[in-house]
Amino acid sequence: MKFSSEPIITEASVLLTDSRFVSQPDHSIFFAIKGERHDGHQFIEELYQKGVREFVVEKKAITDDLKNRFKKLPNAKIFLVENSIRALQNLAQEHRLKFDIPVVGITGSNGKTIVKEWLSVLLAKDYDSARRSVIKSPRSYNSQLGVALSVWEINENHTLGIFEAGISKSGEMENLEPIIRPSIGIFTNVGSAHDEGFRSRKQKTTEKLRLFRRSKTLIYCKDYEDIDDEIRLLLKAVNPTIELIGWSKKAGSNIFVNATKSATYCTLQILWNSKIYDFQIPFADDASIENATHCIFLMLHQSIEVAEIQARLNLLKPVAMRLELKQGINDCYLIDDTYNNDYAGLSMALNFMSQQHTKRFKVLIISDLLQSGLEELELYESIGDLVKGKEIDQVIGIGEVISRNQQFFKNGVFYQTTEAFLEKHPIIQFQSSLILLKGARKFEFEKIVNRLIQKVHGTVFEVNLDALTNNLNYYRSKIGSSTKIMVMVKAFAYGSGSAEVASLLEYHRVDYLGVAYTDEGVILRQNGIKLPIMVLNPQPESFAKLIEYNLEPEIYSFKIFSQYLEFTSSFANKSFKIHLKLDTGMHRLGFEEQDIEQLIEQLKQNSHIIIASIFSHLVGADESEHNGFSKSQIEKFDLMSQQITTSLDGIKPLRHICNSAGIIRFPDAKFDMVRLGIGLYGVEITGTEQHFLQTVGTLKTIISQIKNLKKGETIGYSRKGILSKDSRIATIAIGYADGFDRGFSQGVGKVLVNGVACPVIGNVCMDMTMIDVSDAICEEGDEVVIFGKNLSITDLAKTIDTIPYEILTGVSERVKRVFYKE
Repeated sequence: MKFSSEPIITEASVLLTDSRFVSQPDHSIFFAIKGERHDGHQFIEELYQKGVREFVVEKKAITDDLKNRFKKLPNAKIFLVENSIRALQNLAQEHRLKFDIPVVGITGSNGKTIVKEWLSVLLAKDYDSARRSVIKSPRSYNSQLGVALSVWEINENHTLGIFEAGISKSGEMENLEPIIRPSIGIFTNVGSAHDEGFRSRKQKTTEKLRLFRRSKTLIYCKDYEDIDDEIRLLLKAVNPTIELIGWSKKAGSNIFVNATKSATYCTLQILWNSKIYDFQIPFADDASIENATHCIFLMLHQSIEVAEIQARLNLLKPVAMRLELKQGINDCYLIDDTYNNDYAGLSMALNFMSQQHTKRFKVLIISDLLQSGLEELELYESIGDLVKGKEIDQVIGIGEVISRNQQFFKNGVFYQTTEAFLEKHPIIQFQSSLILLKGARKFEFEKIVNRLIQKVHGTVFEVNLDALTNNLNYYRSKIGSSTKIMVMVKAFAYGSGSAEVASLLEYHRVDYLGVAYTDEGVILRQNGIKLPIMVLNPQPESFAKLIEYNLEPEIYSFKIFSQYLEFTSSFANKSFKIHLKLDTGMHRLGFEEQDIEQLIEQLKQNSHIIIASIFSHLVGADESEHNGFSKSQIEKFDLMSQQITTSLDGIKPLRHICNSAGIIRFPDAKFDMVRLGIGLYGVEITGTEQHFLQTVGTLKTIISQIKNLKKGETIGYSRKGILSKDSRIATIAIGYADGFDRGFSQGVGKVLVNGVACPVIGNVCMDMTMIDVSDAICEEGDEVVIFGKNLSITDLAKTIDTIPYEILTGVSERVKRVFYKE
């Protein structure tokens, strides 16, 4: 072991910040970052065992215990720094100074990633060649860490950099500007995102403008409040020579843009340098028009011919902003990342893959990589090492270049084209696999996705994994780092998909999972989940499976306890964990006060039984009118659980009584652990802190058919829907068999069609529902939102006098789940 307080000098090519994503240990340096909920210093020994030898640690984290642990790492080189993130940023900043290439820096409230992706396509012809290429941030890597990691990938073969920068509070852009050092800037817009981190919208604008203090040119839309004034007053003061291209949609501006929309495209008339130019873009929504306009002005500034600009605009396609996990054929799951293919994006997609279904056979279908900036042999050897480190079981390579470098891939199968793969590869071989598809656009991997995707009707339940993570972190912030957390994934994870949600929770290191029945726990174990799992309703016939799959039963009565004792008595020299349920007022399941002494005696007589936890359940924590009763429950639980722990020497079981609502209303009752349920899925049931949570699930369907019907016509079964006027009626592909309750019939329920609330007409059918779309602009095949961000599941539940739990858990398993991460 060698300590160093000198500046970091390393030969490592991989800057590693997450111990779970190590793939090339020999080439990695690990930055141990201490956050609110995770401490990277705790994983140094684990990484050392995996082969990492260089570590950056924070001086304030060094304790005598950590020093003693470091002594067991004889070949480790440890750099001591004040702040690991700043140290990483400084390393990236020094790296950036080695390259004198044009760099486009993009910031703003929205549109950063799309502008970046489009520019990489639009400018590729000017900067790409056999060995020269454009480098860009992978996905939305625009944070304090993401920017540094992106810029670190620049090498001598890159001719243009395109990087985005996002900030959430004052002072952050000062760290990012010297890392990016953009020569050309694009300020996309100013909106409400991250307003809470700034005193005012004006201050946020000022902070973002710091990115361009050394830029030669800045492109922006000056129609946003204060932006033009701030740029001309503040930015010009520190960078007087900057060229400003401030365009406007307002007539009379010297740089003017007029947009004429049609159904599927838009014509842009642009006044630039006293000349008028006409362009057409294949989008008609306002956001895409604004994003494309920024790109057009950059190309005009680069003196690209107008005809050439139009030819390039014709290449633009919608950008897939998220990684999606979809149900496929033959019990397979697909990770669809087919919109581009580069090394950094591949690494991120493989990391996402490692979080999912850990026991499934892992397949990577990958095309030639474009825009790498590396020599061919060097690139594919590096990809081979990356894939090897992620324990991929099979690689399917598609493309001439990857095919001639197949020696770098173990268990590989290779095809020259996508068509050859679809024609020759036996699709039936994909069974119970996790398949990552990573392909450049020109390879049209969407054809492979269509072949592998599970063919179901148009109803899908989208689960936002980023929102789920946000909600988990919110509740963790309420309980503090010393309190453990059990997350309930019963009832198919409240309809969200138990195995997928459990995989994410294991990745985020929750302490326990809770399920209702043994079979639910078995499914999790079969999908590779290793976390401790409590089973709420164990039955004697399932005891064998409890033991086989290392599941921990809730014991709530003397009868179930004696049955469990009898079953476990045949296992010599083996101990078994249980969870004791106490009844403090729910009067559903659990031992009562008068049972405690007898329970203690039985526990003393059976030393092979280990009490993992003691818990109870709050009856009315979601309603303030029951606060008094809840407090009495908490007091009773405290006394009953202490009676057990003090009577049994040497035991320290976890104690827990707070559910999602209890975490909010009774923070002093968190004991050793809390149980998080509905709150994780985006419903703050007390109604006091809903604004802190994000919507996790969105139920969507499509319009199957539209009819124009006359006043007096009837709709649906029993002729319950009677039209009071001439109407436009749509049939949507969802019914009560999918979880759209029959109680929404006859106008009670409303759905969103292109942002317009449309009422249900007639009765909800088993597989279909009719809605009135007279006020909506729509056509057959359009998307319909049943509930989601803009149509609250809480409000939806109130319309039929039920609770969000019932709506969520009622979404049928026949509805395809799509899990995604932004």
